[in-house]
Parts: sequence; structure tokens; C-alpha cells
Amino acid sequence: MKKGKKLKERDKKGFKYYLKRDWQLYVLLFFPLAFAIVFKFLPLLGLSVAFLNYDVVGGFERAKFIGFDAFKEIFKMKDFYIALRNTIVLNGLDIIIGFPAPIILAILLNEIRNKYFKRISQTVLYLPHFLSWVIIAGIFYQLLSPSTGFVNVLIMRHGGESIPFLTEKWHWLVSYCLIGVWQSMGWGTIIYLAAITGINADLYEAATVDGTGRWRKIWNITLPCIRSTIVVMLIMSLGRILGISFERPYTLDNPLVRDFSDVISTFVYRVGLQSHRYNIATAVGLFQSVVGLIFVFASDKFAKLMGEDGII
Repeated sequence: MKKGKKLKERDKKGFKYYLKRDWQLYVLLFFPLAFAIVFKFLPLLGLSVAFLNYDVVGGFERAKFIGFDAFKEIFKMKDFYIALRNTIVLNGLDIIIGFPAPIILAILLNEIRNKYFKRISQTVLYLPHFLSWVIIAGIFYQLLSPSTGFVNVLIMRHGGESIPFLTEKWHWLVSYCLIGVWQSMGWGTIIYLAAITGINADLYEAATVDGTGRWRKIWNITLPCIRSTIVVMLIMSLGRILGISFERPYTLDNPLVRDFSDVISTFVYRVGLQSHRYNIATAVGLFQSVVGLIFVFASDKFAKLMGEDGII
């Protein structure tokens, strides 16, 4: 009875009571909430540009409603389909090659017993994530240059032929993927290391008593225990199948590999922004978001059918 009375009394207290009591927490909540509203939700109003004949001089007042004309124009462009193909191929290769890399690296780091060496290794592996793609592109153009690059000079000194890592489209494709793995692999291990840390240590101790080796522990304990984390991260990766960053393909781009390096983000920059056709740029962005949302729902549904917990 006393508990019931306390619950009723608590329910009668209004928002002002809790605001006065926990005002410090509400102040802390205000800043991330304001950030989300200003930079995440208010820009959604700009999606209307995709359906308007918008220009900067006339603004929204003189903009006329054109319906789906911008989308019709996009789907008639040959360059759009090339950019769409390249985006799917590059992101698909990133998932195939880059997605397992942080998982493998996290398991290897977890197996290191020397804590000082482990910390140093983690710090070194995290560093590429904090480098700008402009710096990364400059470094690799110097290292992989066909005539003066360190790698090709080393190959030629040992009797090999110069390899056009970044100046021939098929070599560029492999180099693009491997550079991306190098840049993101270390940072991606954070989530998986956290998941591995949460595994009950008794499972490993019981396996040790049974005489199980390290590889069996990884296969029968570590991987099954972090499977839900892997599924969630995979669903999020599939949701970004059409969402590709601008910096990476733009900085590694050159005219010799344009057939592979022109992606949706660079297409938007070139056709939409440089030509001041903002409705085209917005329409492409909206198309990306809708397709990404469909992929998220589809992959989440598939994960649930396979017996895993989804994210929706």
C-alpha cells in the first residue's frame, strides 16, 4: 500500500517539479538537443529544394514547384548511372574487404597479453583515423608514384616493373580499398573490443580447463558472443551502401581513373553545386537517403529472419 501511495504521489508531481529538482541535467541535455535540432532536423526543410526550381538569387519566394522533374532529369543522365555504379562497387568492396578487418584486428589485440605493447599497438592503429584525407592522399601519391615513389623504386631496384597503383583504374581500385582499410581498421576495433571485454571470463576459464586452444576459444566463444554486435554493424554498413564520403574519392581522384573514381558525392559536387543546380544536388541526396533507408529495413528484416536481434 505504501508503495502504491508513493507512486501516485510521484505521478501527481508535474514537469516543473522535476525541472527544478534536476535542472543541471536538463541544462546538459539542452546542448546536444539543440545541436540535433539545428544541424539534423532543420536542414530537412531544405529537401523541398528537390521539388522546386530554386536559385540563390531568387530564393524560396521566387522558386516554382516543378514536381519530380529534377528526378526525371537525373535518371536520364548517363553520368549519374556511372556514379551510381561506382558508388555501389566501391562501398560493396569496402564491406567485403574492410568490414571483417576490424573484427580480426580486435580479436588479435584481445589475444595480446603484454598490456604495454597492446596499448602502444592500439594507439598506433588509431592514428590514421585522425588524419585528413588530403594528408593521406598526399602521402600515398608520394609512396606509390610510378617513377619516384618509394614502393616502385624498391620494386624496380629488385628487377621488377613499375606498378601504376593510382594511375591505372584497376590498380587504383585495389589501392583505394586497401588505403581505406588502413585508415579505418584501427578505429573500427573500438566497438568490437568493447563487446569482447563484456564476455564472461568464466567461459574462457572453463575452456582452458577442458584443454581448448586459442583458436577454438576464438571460434567457439569470442565470435558467437560478439555476433549480435557484428550483425548490428553490418546492418548499419548496408544502410550506407549509397552514402559515400566526398573527401576520399575526390582526393585520390585523377583524370586517368575517372571511370572508377566518379561517385555520387563527386557527381553532386560537379553537376549540382559547381553548376549551381541545387535542386539536382538535393534530389540526388534524397535518392541516396531513401535507398539507404530501404537497405536498413531490408537487412534488419533479414537479420531477424535468421534469428538475430535487429536494430529496428
